[in-house]
Amino acid sequence: MSQGFQILEPDGPLLIFGGAYSNLEATAAMLAEAGRLGIPPERVICTGDVVAYGADADATATLVRDFGCHVVMGNCEESLASGTSDCGCGFPEDSACQRLSSAWFTYADRTVGAGLRAWMASLPRRIDVEIGGARLAVVHGGAEAINRFIFASTPASIKIAEIDRAGVDGIIGGHCGIPFTQVIDGRLWHNSGALGMPANDGTSSVWYSVLEVKGGVISIEHRVLDYDYRLAAQKMRSAGLPEGYAAALETGIWPSCDVLPFKEIRERGVALVEGSLEWRPHQGDAAVTTAEGEPAFEHLWPKGERANVPRLPEEKFKDPVLTAAGEPRASVALNRLATLWINTGTLCNIACRSCYIESSPRNDRLVYIRKAEVLTYLDEIAEGGMATEEIGLTGGEPFMNPEIIGILEACLDRGFKVLILTNGMRPMQRHRAALLDLNRRYGPLLTLRVSLDHYTADRHEEERGPGTFVHALSGLKWLIQNGFRTSIAGRTMWGEDPAAERGGYLRLLADQDIAFASEEPGTLVLFPEMEPTRDVPEITTACWGILHKSPDDVMCSSSRMVVKRKGAAQPVVVACTLLPYAREFELGDALKEAGRPVPLNHPFCSQFCVLGGSSCSGK
Repeated sequence: MSQGFQILEPDGPLLIFGGAYSNLEATAAMLAEAGRLGIPPERVICTGDVVAYGADADATATLVRDFGCHVVMGNCEESLASGTSDCGCGFPEDSACQRLSSAWFTYADRTVGAGLRAWMASLPRRIDVEIGGARLAVVHGGAEAINRFIFASTPASIKIAEIDRAGVDGIIGGHCGIPFTQVIDGRLWHNSGALGMPANDGTSSVWYSVLEVKGGVISIEHRVLDYDYRLAAQKMRSAGLPEGYAAALETGIWPSCDVLPFKEIRERGVALVEGSLEWRPHQGDAAVTTAEGEPAFEHLWPKGERANVPRLPEEKFKDPVLTAAGEPRASVALNRLATLWINTGTLCNIACRSCYIESSPRNDRLVYIRKAEVLTYLDEIAEGGMATEEIGLTGGEPFMNPEIIGILEACLDRGFKVLILTNGMRPMQRHRAALLDLNRRYGPLLTLRVSLDHYTADRHEEERGPGTFVHALSGLKWLIQNGFRTSIAGRTMWGEDPAAERGGYLRLLADQDIAFASEEPGTLVLFPEMEPTRDVPEITTACWGILHKSPDDVMCSSSRMVVKRKGAAQPVVVACTLLPYAREFELGDALKEAGRPVPLNHPFCSQFCVLGGSSCSGK
């Protein structure tokens, strides 16, 4: 066990609250609630950030200090105590969160006195609690990084690594502002939520928790706290603080989602409901992993599906001719086969959270295509005089296909432009010598597009898993330094301003000394999120005029894809890169059979192509 920390051994219920955030009204209500529950200050713990968004930084910190409860240092206390110039949250540069935090931090810095700063400097970064036979570490963010955001959707492997690093049976954390409780491989992660700001759930209520031992089991109650939020908001406005945070006290909606993972963004505005749960320490201590290699975990609270997006009605996208409303469904004719996509196989070295094709180290539903099979389609293009200019290679991770270099060479040798989509990680980097040779011989014809889902490691790894960012960035850097035509594929799933997101990528590349030709079309492509269960409009024949778009704008007017299904004798041609498994989009064995019109009878047709305005070629 870790040593050198203050260790509490509570003799009764333990009250946890976090993020008082300079909200004097909420803090006073919390301390009054502790008195009503008969929980003394020595059994009350604050997980940090006593000072933040609100109007009463000095008064709130004084109230908490004089109450005498235990307080873990938050990044805001660390910043005020050390005299740094910002709150230390690590918000992305030029983000809404950064701009808003600059205003309140300047205000707090002006109002908090030397005595309180000295108190803040004395706060511990960790407190350990012995309760019910378990040892829990109370921290603000992570076990080491005080400002690390850890949400309910943060991968279990990250949480278990933090718990291992702390050497405890579980962690009580703060910082993220949204309450939750999970058990990972039998160990606990608990966040009581924040006191000074609603949980982005569309209500004005704030949250705290009570832990108590009952018959060898630790009972955890997530409780709501009501207070005079109108007065707190009024005081913020009078002080000239950002309106977005004042409004958030009233509406329960945060002014920005800059730091939120995709799942938490999808839960914005969905009200939390009080709940209780039980955790029995040291049950199932043996580490268990899922098929994807993640530690097993149970999400104990909040319960149930909380997505704020409407679900797709079952009656939609059923009939290839008519929509659910009985209107003529739009279809798209193949004008010319400008791009032939080839799926090299669905096996991948990583398993992304929302891969539309479900690629992973175990998914071989689409098997490795052979060079000889690719040549059959290249011959058909030549014999049919097709106006094909480009071959696109996708997966899975194409560089896991044992014949990928031969396939690349065959396509390039026939004069096709080749675009290969890769995650830039170890499978690609194993082929460095062969790629350098291909680039020397065919340079302008070969483009590699590296998937870098976001310009921050946290958001990229939210999608692709821990440790993937540095390897993808390394692969990208190697390609550009060695003169390859290179592009980047990012995602817009977090709802950021597109210009700000592009600016984030450019700052990242500049910081990494990567000379990226960002002004060239198609070098930085940001793709919309695809959610097959989310409700989207069906595209009718009338939509072309309403949207001022043409069927020629949709990629199935100029492309097809070849896939080889597991157990199949030969590859087949499908209408779309996004729908490799959907049998209704299968068009035959040969390209000459694949020219018939394609009904837009799938949610992706609407989300990605028509309304999203995207193409896998990124043009």
